[in-house]
Amino acid sequence: MHAPHKRAARRSTRPVRIAVIAVGLALTAIPVAAYAGSPTHQAAQQPAAAAPKAVAATGLDDPAKKEIAMKLVSSAENSSLDWKSQYKYIEDIDDDRGYTAGIIGFCSGTGDMLDLVELYTERKPGNVLAKYLPALRKVNGTPSHSGLDPNFTKDWVKAASDSAFQQAQNDERDRVYFNPAVKQGKADGIGTLGQFAYYDAIVMHGDGGDSTGFSAIRKRALTKAKPPSQGGNEVTYLNAFLDARVWAMKQEEAHEDTSRVDTAQRVFLKKGNLNLDPPLDWKVYGDSFHIG
Repeated sequence: MHAPHKRAARRSTRPVRIAVIAVGLALTAIPVAAYAGSPTHQAAQQPAAAAPKAVAATGLDDPAKKEIAMKLVSSAENSSLDWKSQYKYIEDIDDDRGYTAGIIGFCSGTGDMLDLVELYTERKPGNVLAKYLPALRKVNGTPSHSGLDPNFTKDWVKAASDSAFQQAQNDERDRVYFNPAVKQGKADGIGTLGQFAYYDAIVMHGDGGDSTGFSAIRKRALTKAKPPSQGGNEVTYLNAFLDARVWAMKQEEAHEDTSRVDTAQRVFLKKGNLNLDPPLDWKVYGDSFHIG
């Protein structure tokens, strides 16, 4: 069900907790040319004051649009629109990031799985995953399973039936990936589709400050076009961003299939669907999907 080539599109191996700090620091200066996303643990709900009138009153954080975003990412990450069935997902996809799991592909080797289990344990001490925290701290930044095998995957599946763990996955997804993408998108004056392009990029590449992270992708795009907040054309800017995203994907073998951009996001952009309004038809890795 979870073909490795479909799930190997993962973020940087740089620990995510570092990435979040980098995002927060980059925003303290907020000129529109800032290259990162969001303050930590803060929901990004308000559009930037300088955003042009062309930006919709609501963006990707509108509940209906957010649901579409979850399905779009799941189509690429899990070959399914049923993103809620992925709380229990866990496997090592041999991409040097250890175990990949949950609704957004939390990885034992990139720090975000550790952050997730720490949050879950703060909220529910003594949960079935709490005993793995020392091991998760040791393997962070490596592909190792040391201290996790043989029962971690089974216990992950058990935890996934707990609504508290499901909520923790939702909250970490929003804190680390979704909210920073939406906040930066609104600051750049781009609409729902553009905010989704940012979100999908952060999901895959992280924002750890390396040359293929989200901030670097955005910086590369800014050398080619201005966002609407700087007086640029939204379609022109989004094409530049997607070009930069494709370049970043091709730098790593695990990301070399760029169909989640070419036959999905680019399709919506060519149709001028900047608000990401259904019906939506797209393909990822050759599979066709539809949202009515």
